[in-house]
Amino acid sequence: MHPRCSSAGFGSAEAVADAILYEGYLLYPYRRSSGKNRVRWQFGVLVPPAWGEAHGLVDSGVAGSAESPWQQTECLVETPESGVVRIRLRFLHLQRKAVEKRTAGGGHRPVDRVDVDGRTELSFDEAVPREFDVEVPVTELRRGRRVEVRVPGGEDVEVLVDGRGEPVGRVVRRCSPLSASVSVSAEPCRAPFRLLRLTVRVDNTDRTTPAGSRRTEALRCCLLATHTLIAVDRGRFLSLLDPPEWAAGAARECRNVHTFPVLAGEPDTADTLLSSPVILYDHPRIAPESPGDLHDATEIDEILSLRTLTLSDAEKREVRATDPRAAAILDRVETMPPEVLERLHGAIRSLTPARPPAEPAEQAPWWEPGAEPAVSPEAEAVLVAGSLLARGSRVRLRPRRRGTDAHDMFLAGRTARVEQVLLDVDGTRFLAVTVDDDPGADLHQWYGRLRHFRPEEVEPLPEAVEARTGEVQALPGEVEAR
Repeated sequence: MHPRCSSAGFGSAEAVADAILYEGYLLYPYRRSSGKNRVRWQFGVLVPPAWGEAHGLVDSGVAGSAESPWQQTECLVETPESGVVRIRLRFLHLQRKAVEKRTAGGGHRPVDRVDVDGRTELSFDEAVPREFDVEVPVTELRRGRRVEVRVPGGEDVEVLVDGRGEPVGRVVRRCSPLSASVSVSAEPCRAPFRLLRLTVRVDNTDRTTPAGSRRTEALRCCLLATHTLIAVDRGRFLSLLDPPEWAAGAARECRNVHTFPVLAGEPDTADTLLSSPVILYDHPRIAPESPGDLHDATEIDEILSLRTLTLSDAEKREVRATDPRAAAILDRVETMPPEVLERLHGAIRSLTPARPPAEPAEQAPWWEPGAEPAVSPEAEAVLVAGSLLARGSRVRLRPRRRGTDAHDMFLAGRTARVEQVLLDVDGTRFLAVTVDDDPGADLHQWYGRLRHFRPEEVEPLPEAVEARTGEVQALPGEVEAR
């Protein structure tokens, strides 16, 4: 395996991969003293196998927050025999930053912090990004290929001097050696078309970490935020989230452990996958309004930026002393132009060109008879004192003494003809009637000027019901009114 080649790019997928690489690296308020920054490295942590076994890390689920000695990606790819699969392994390598103060004898002793001419350096864990590429022709995938990854350890010393140029301390950054392996293979799927199941497995192969060591020590030889970018020449990947129907069975058989692959790159492409310990949707992208990474993709950029601006001067000094990436966030937020901050407030991406409204169809007004097919007052009935009252029934009016219209009181004892049985939106029943001997009854019936009474305000008359049109239907859930 060789380090990243500049000619083997992955396009816009790399921006999302960078966000995954540093997700949770440091969280607001970006200070070392913050509780949330004391337990770090939560995603894609591949631990030394002996240490993982000793601590019971044997989970094989898809969750990337579970620590394990290995992770596995399985995906579906359509490609001819002449195709080539390219894999980029990416992770962070822990780097211990130790601050040491110069002693009178010219030596150095470890300290928690060193202050020199307004600059503060704190002991803290940093991380170095690592990338390695593997290329495998499709013709070799059947028999598989395993590639070893070796990252040497190292030490870097930065001398701290005061305003007179005298050394007062130093910052020592140390990395431990790492070892890992990448295994790539493929097998044909049971499908009506040519389809391969591609398997990419990444293992931590370190054997130097004692099984009984603490997590803080084991992290020195762990792969952190581990993920892979996978591309295919002259082929395409199928979405595991929304596979075509003919490949749905093959998609269900894919086994992804501590990582999950999604289509990456531009929305109209399918030649690149991002397999991430943070489960994403197909074709994820960074919001174009975002001016830079804040290491917390689940939070809103505007809120984090505004809250960062509220830090006190002492807190800002600690941020700058904690980590160079934290200092870069603070610098970017403090110098952010107003128009850039305004863009973070929100954006609408779902607008489409306006179309002229369609001509409304001819529709009868709601008050017109027959406008609502489900309502037929002329064909319904209500049970009152054992008699079924419907259109044409004869009744005597007995308005209530309280809670009724004053005009209805003048009609007490008069006889009337039922014209409609009504039900309002509250479920209350009414009888719409025309009063006998009313010289304007025909006119009232013609334009719907009817008088309304509740079922308990009428008394059925023994006369036969007059002939009426339509079929009488009792209202649902009808009970007798007395």
